[in-house]
Amino acid sequence: METNNHGARPYSCRQPSVLKPLSELRAPVDWMSIALRAPQLLTAPRGDGRPVMLLPGLMASDLSMRPLGAYLSFLGYTARQWGLGFNQGKVSRDVDRFGARVRAFSHARGGAPVTLIGWSLGGVIARESARLQSDIIREVITLGTPIIGGPKYTSVGGFYARTQGIDMDRFEQMVHERNALGLTQPVTSIYSKNDGIVDWRASVDVYNDHARNIEVNASHFGLGLSAQVWREIAKTLAASKAHK
Repeated sequence: METNNHGARPYSCRQPSVLKPLSELRAPVDWMSIALRAPQLLTAPRGDGRPVMLLPGLMASDLSMRPLGAYLSFLGYTARQWGLGFNQGKVSRDVDRFGARVRAFSHARGGAPVTLIGWSLGGVIARESARLQSDIIREVITLGTPIIGGPKYTSVGGFYARTQGIDMDRFEQMVHERNALGLTQPVTSIYSKNDGIVDWRASVDVYNDHARNIEVNASHFGLGLSAQVWREIAKTLAASKAHK
């Protein structure tokens, strides 16, 4: 199901309940859907060779995004991983480091703007990179990304607050101020109400009137390896190709 933000109001986000992470037990079902729905995936719209970079979630590496990258390459896109090892949650540092890599990738492709696809925290880095380098970022697609509140409305929010002394209310305000600057590129947020890590309401982009919010049925750890999500990504890329 897809929604846009015409006249939208922010949802009342909340931290996931202590039982919500149990939703992640369904992740293997999401992973198996790739094989079960292979015929549908193989008939998705073909790509146009545009450069695409994939960004993993917190404490994940390129390995987590390789299956999606292989699928996008099969469709005809020029897919690359972020190449920065494990995502350690150091957003400011990684935005700078990733910025250099995406600019080099764009240059290698003759200056073609790059589409970014980020899973969870990788989507935060993708959105911030797009804000800072709008000249080389064509489009942003996020998967289960905590757009609202940063870590506040995630299952690890309380842990971060206790162990690192983070004032979550202040952090949320800082994130809000960054988001309020808006994005000029096409932006799509894919979220699931079965997400056991990030409150789904926090993954809905209410800041950009042109944003597309697409609901899917998957766990948080299954979003990047879900046939339904892959199909939505393929459709989104094909639509932006048609409106180039």
